[in-house]
Amino acid sequence: MKKLLISCLAFGIFLTGHSQKSGNRNRTAKSLFTDVTLTHLPYEDLQRLSMDAAIADLDLDGDNDILIANEHRPNILLINDGQGKFSNESASRIPQVNHDSEDIGIADFDLDGDPDIIIVSEDDQTNELYLNKGDGTFEDAGDRIPVTGTSNSVVVFDINKDGAVDIFIGNNGQNNLLINDGKGYFKDETEPRLGSFVDVTQDLTLGDIDNDGDQDLLIGNEDANRILINNGEGFFEDQSSNRLSYREEPEETREVDVADIDNDGDLDLLFGNVQAFVEDAPRQNRLLLNDGKGFFKDITGSNLPKDDNRCFGVAFLDIDGDGDEDIITGNTNGARFGGDSPFSVYLNDGKGKFTDVTGTILPESIKGRGFDIDFVDLNGDDKKDLFLSNRGSQDFLLLGN
Repeated sequence: MKKLLISCLAFGIFLTGHSQKSGNRNRTAKSLFTDVTLTHLPYEDLQRLSMDAAIADLDLDGDNDILIANEHRPNILLINDGQGKFSNESASRIPQVNHDSEDIGIADFDLDGDPDIIIVSEDDQTNELYLNKGDGTFEDAGDRIPVTGTSNSVVVFDINKDGAVDIFIGNNGQNNLLINDGKGYFKDETEPRLGSFVDVTQDLTLGDIDNDGDQDLLIGNEDANRILINNGEGFFEDQSSNRLSYREEPEETREVDVADIDNDGDLDLLFGNVQAFVEDAPRQNRLLLNDGKGFFKDITGSNLPKDDNRCFGVAFLDIDGDGDEDIITGNTNGARFGGDSPFSVYLNDGKGKFTDVTGTILPESIKGRGFDIDFVDLNGDDKKDLFLSNRGSQDFLLLGN
């Protein structure tokens, strides 16, 4: 599920925010997390092509369930027993069809009080909309989505402030903005609200980067990334050339995340980069510092450790509980995107400078082909847990201690 640095429940978006934090930097992997993958996840479902996971109380029983976008296979819905143990109830709850599922958004699109689902697909160009019947079972309403595309990203938010959650879709081609009529039917308002431009978009993220009270759009692309500034009414202007620090080499970004890394009250920016389809694109992730008005300076060289990972997932999270935003990245470094790689962990010194502590925070056994990272309480103990999605290797569940 893509990132929103906002308060979402008022808009019917089913997300979980960051909790208040305390603690110290010296706790070990053993004390921070317990790997319960084999006891708490259904084993027969561990080998999958997980592209993204979204976590929400889908069956309205008070705990968080897990929905997995499963590439070229039916999507997977794991139901929580309230203690963080999950059962696969996909067949009885969500249509089981094969799509090239890539990314998930969850919100109450039809304003009936329960969470619905949007899943976008790449190769077969199918956008899946599933409406909740009120009991955590879902029916196909894909005919309400008026656009198709080679899609890799989706993010949901009430962008025109009418009380109904709208949908942004990131495509290989023209990205889309779909406006909700309040009943879960959508109108394509891409042209007037986003403008016309063609990208190979891999990720979309919303955040108020210019501190003016509305959500701006950050776009991670193969080659030039973009920043689109909201005018306050859900209309966007491309101001990338003025606000972004570009590098001389091409940039192939798979994920964008935002957080206040230096505790100065504004959102800073992280690009998770790969070298997969763009020749000569350096793999080095990039960290950019906000000047408070949404203009960014590249501080990668001074504040982010060097890496040569093929990074397909990034997340800001306070993994060590010391009150600042740390970083985890999911990596796929083997030939042809194979081979299991460690999830990289970078700890923040509180001022936005990061140290590589990979191998000390997460158990050494936690290796995969990391595509998504979720940090949320799954067993009801008010501690954040980790669900790590891996494309073609084992997904992991780590309970916070």
